[in-house]
Amino acid sequence: MTIQEQRRAWMDCPAMTDELLAELNSMDSDTANDSFYRTLAFGTGGLRGVLGAGTNRMNLFTVMQATRGLANYLKESFPDPSCAVSCDSRIHSRDFAELTAAVMASMGVRVYLYPRLQPTPMLSYAVRRLNTSGGVMITASHNPAKFNGYKVYGPDGCQITLETADRVQKLISEEPVLADRLPDLSEYLASGMVTYIGEDIIEDYYQAIWKLRIHPSSEPLRLVYSPLNGAGNVPVREILRRMGNIRVDIVKEQENPDGNFPTCPYPNPEFREAMQLAIEKTLETGADMCLATDPDSDRMAAGVRDGDRVEIVSGNDMGVLMIDYLCRNTAPRGGLPRVVVTTIVSTDMADAVCAKYGAELRRVLTGFKFICEQIHFLEEEGHPERFLFGFEESYGYLSGTDVRDKDAVNAALLACEMAANLKAEGKTLLDRLEELRKEFGFFAQRTLNFEYPGENGAKQMAAIMAGLRAPLASYSAPEIASAARKDYLLDDTGLPKSDVLEFRLASGMKFVVRPSGTEPKLKAYLFARGADEPAASAELDRLEALVTSLCK
Repeated sequence: MTIQEQRRAWMDCPAMTDELLAELNSMDSDTANDSFYRTLAFGTGGLRGVLGAGTNRMNLFTVMQATRGLANYLKESFPDPSCAVSCDSRIHSRDFAELTAAVMASMGVRVYLYPRLQPTPMLSYAVRRLNTSGGVMITASHNPAKFNGYKVYGPDGCQITLETADRVQKLISEEPVLADRLPDLSEYLASGMVTYIGEDIIEDYYQAIWKLRIHPSSEPLRLVYSPLNGAGNVPVREILRRMGNIRVDIVKEQENPDGNFPTCPYPNPEFREAMQLAIEKTLETGADMCLATDPDSDRMAAGVRDGDRVEIVSGNDMGVLMIDYLCRNTAPRGGLPRVVVTTIVSTDMADAVCAKYGAELRRVLTGFKFICEQIHFLEEEGHPERFLFGFEESYGYLSGTDVRDKDAVNAALLACEMAANLKAEGKTLLDRLEELRKEFGFFAQRTLNFEYPGENGAKQMAAIMAGLRAPLASYSAPEIASAARKDYLLDDTGLPKSDVLEFRLASGMKFVVRPSGTEPKLKAYLFARGADEPAASAELDRLEALVTSLCK
């Protein structure tokens, strides 16, 4: 079918909503082409895309098609298939979650649905706690408001594997995208095929987080918190309330769920702009620090007040601080070394800190499912207790095993407990970080994003990655010509094949380049080490200019 024929079929669909029909009627040729030129891709992260009408958009019909494919996979893979479903605060998230539940139930899959928005880690927890065959989280994580997504989990509570994603994608492709009617959730609630997840499961999750305390402190800590209009508002504040020593001031403009994110167009706490209101309130109130969680509350960022300024602790630096805190306050169990897991794009400082405490550091591909996969391997070895901590540079942390994804509720508890203990010593997180830097050196890092949107974006990124795989001797830049290159797609790295390139320069600097799995952009991770911050920053500036010339 041509794009215009597809558009006409959507306009003639009896189940088409007024909102989508109005959009279809108003489309110009460029918008129609972008909306229909392909089917929204399903990968290990499930679906993620711009909201709107068309096969290349997130809407009720593409969600229904994906759910039918996933339901068929669950039915062929499990004798009594079941699925847990949750959603965040994004536009249409609740609509998509309820449709997912109804479609699953209509196909004979038992569904457990959270009755209100709950964060990603609570979905992962529910999968494991209820022993379901899989899970679906409706979220686009930290993307701008125009996005939504459909994240799929396996029975282990981890995001699905590459092999599972390929099979689900094939089954999705066999399903029609349009339908004459949308199933009614109330019918399946009445029949019992869909059940709301009870308060007992929610409390069990809180208890699972509560047992992750390492060294509780009674030292008062004043905190500013922003859920960035997302799903973290209730669970993060509940855990902090239970700690007893945390006084929380909320960022009112970002307190309540709102998928439009009116004060923060890009609700990603990795970026200072998303933290700006929390920073201002920290200075206004004289709070010790501030925290923010992204819309599905699997990422957490922290800022520490230092006089009349607030310094944001990077994801890498927070990971190092947490490794140090956990290792200092826990002992190896059973005489075996503790295991810390991070990714190939996280700081090399983690290696130095783990070596100091005799912990084993394992590096995996980007994607928290690979971190949590290591917990599974430890379980197979009979020693799950060895798992101490997992983190990624993009502000994801996990110190327990009941959840198998990054967990901002877990991270908020650890960050505040750590900060309170340091405050009792007259220190802050920044002070402890400086002590570690004096001991191990200043490890600096920077992330660059090169955007390639639209139909040609994927082709441009593929061409750049192909160019980066050219023989090293062909590079005009001497630093690249003499670098050591690791190709995670072609070399024997011991990890799953992935379109990632790592360059380690003779000077000791390193950079890693990969296409984003969820957004139309190339990501470059830059690493340098120096005697102090100015020296390391100067190295990063030089490396940034070099990498930009290669990727733009």
